[in-house]
Amino acid sequence: MAIEIKVPVIGESITEVTLVAWHKEDGEYVEEGDILCDIESDKATVELPAESSGVLKIQVEEGTDLEIGAVIGSLAEGEGKAPEKQESQKESSPKQEHSNNTQESSSQESSKTVQHASPAANKILNEKGVDVNSVTGSGKDGRITKADALATQVSSSNNKKKETQTDHSQQPMTLEAQGISREIKREKMTRLRKTIAKRLTEAKNSTAMLTTFNEVDMQPVMDLRKKYQDEFVKKHGIKLGFMSLFTKACTIAMKKHPLVNAQIEGEELLIPEYVDTGIAVSSDKGLVVPVLRNSEAMSLAQIELEIKRLATKARDGKLTVDEMSGGTFTITNGGVFGSMLSTPILNIPQSAILGMHNIVQRPWVVNGEIKIRPIMYVALSYDHRVIDGKDSVGFLKTVKELLEDPARMILDL
Repeated sequence: MAIEIKVPVIGESITEVTLVAWHKEDGEYVEEGDILCDIESDKATVELPAESSGVLKIQVEEGTDLEIGAVIGSLAEGEGKAPEKQESQKESSPKQEHSNNTQESSSQESSKTVQHASPAANKILNEKGVDVNSVTGSGKDGRITKADALATQVSSSNNKKKETQTDHSQQPMTLEAQGISREIKREKMTRLRKTIAKRLTEAKNSTAMLTTFNEVDMQPVMDLRKKYQDEFVKKHGIKLGFMSLFTKACTIAMKKHPLVNAQIEGEELLIPEYVDTGIAVSSDKGLVVPVLRNSEAMSLAQIELEIKRLATKARDGKLTVDEMSGGTFTITNGGVFGSMLSTPILNIPQSAILGMHNIVQRPWVVNGEIKIRPIMYVALSYDHRVIDGKDSVGFLKTVKELLEDPARMILDL
């Protein structure tokens, strides 16, 4: 009796997913717990394990959009594809040996010209423009695995073989003769990228978004890190970074300006007594925002450890939907990419987002004298329907004061 394989419920608000890649072949025998395929939702990519052992029957192709509960295949009792015949260990006559050697040679030549790749590996190689016969597989019987495909280096000649669309309109022949390209590469947007685009557009169109700015002298924070970094690492096993200090400063500032942590629900304002801080992380698939639960109750070390854990999962594509849901406030750091100043877009339904930027040596007045100090511009984008200028400016000013005198964070002043 065959057992149907269905798209599982991934999250409360997720109704549609995309089957990204199969890890097993049609007709292959799989063990219970083996990863069958990758499924991409609006927020994350999840692996679908086999609920029982059996022979896999694939019913849906890679790249197909599916509703929750849709049947994508089945598992049936059986032995699956027959393994390749092993060479006989018995002694043979010279004539038989010659025949076997001839067959072996033919088989080896054939294996050199015809490689077998898993569906997931084949898709990756096609996207890279790499000939499957040029890749050596590390799997059973020389099978090319997904890991083999990912590790394959793409040569410049292969890059030219990628699928492209060329705009020939009004294109002088001399351009081709000179080797000047007018190729256009088309890529299907991932479900995550489409969701990001939709949410950002919704944020711009459905909120009264405004941004206020300030500048922070980072010297006191940098001095603090320099003085205590070694002891901090020795005790907690992780470095003290800027993000934990900014997170701590924001949670303290919200005690004076709680509306920065609020959001609209219907005709009511929801004002949590906790702060679930979202930390924007760049991954290969786009920007994701894992959430630090009850960050107001965390120490600097706890914040750093949790950020490291979530950032690692984000870059490995292992974040769960729950780990990216329910934030009340977001911090994004464009400074790591060299951004001097920006106006971050709200992560709805949140009402505020803080943007950090790069640190630049600038002239700065200290006690009436001009000094060269490491300065960071900070930006707070907020929904003016919820937060007035008094709270937005006051919040950012408080964050600035806490960072320029870090002792205030410890003393809660």
